[in-house]
Amino acid sequence: MTKYLIEGGPLFMGILSLLLLIILILTVINAIRIGKNDGFDSPVTNRYLEYIKSLGLFSLVTGMLGQFIGLFQAFNVIESGIDISPAILAGGLKVSSITTIYGMIIFLIAYLVWFALRVYLQSTLRKDMADG
Repeated sequence: MTKYLIEGGPLFMGILSLLLLIILILTVINAIRIGKNDGFDSPVTNRYLEYIKSLGLFSLVTGMLGQFIGLFQAFNVIESGIDISPAILAGGLKVSSITTIYGMIIFLIAYLVWFALRVYLQSTLRKDMADG
């Protein structure tokens, strides 16, 4: 796993890792907020849950941007007329895909967490309505 983090490039992989960390922190904060249920405001909690989903989407777009920049650099080298073997080209394409894959994984994690917390929030609200 660390091999791919290094191969993907420090800039975009660092940004994506930071976004994943922020998503995980927001997940814990929201889970605690929903679980405590003391004076909690559903619209505010919903807004904070939307941050998780938005950061996940931002991760996906950042990963795609990293891939497009990598492909642009590769095409510049190819255009310069340097003889490049197909193996080197395939390796470059593989490396440029790492950021997109990582961004997609982060997006899926964020979306699943968002969905789980929404279900948890709705079940908590239903329980509170039934109790009183």
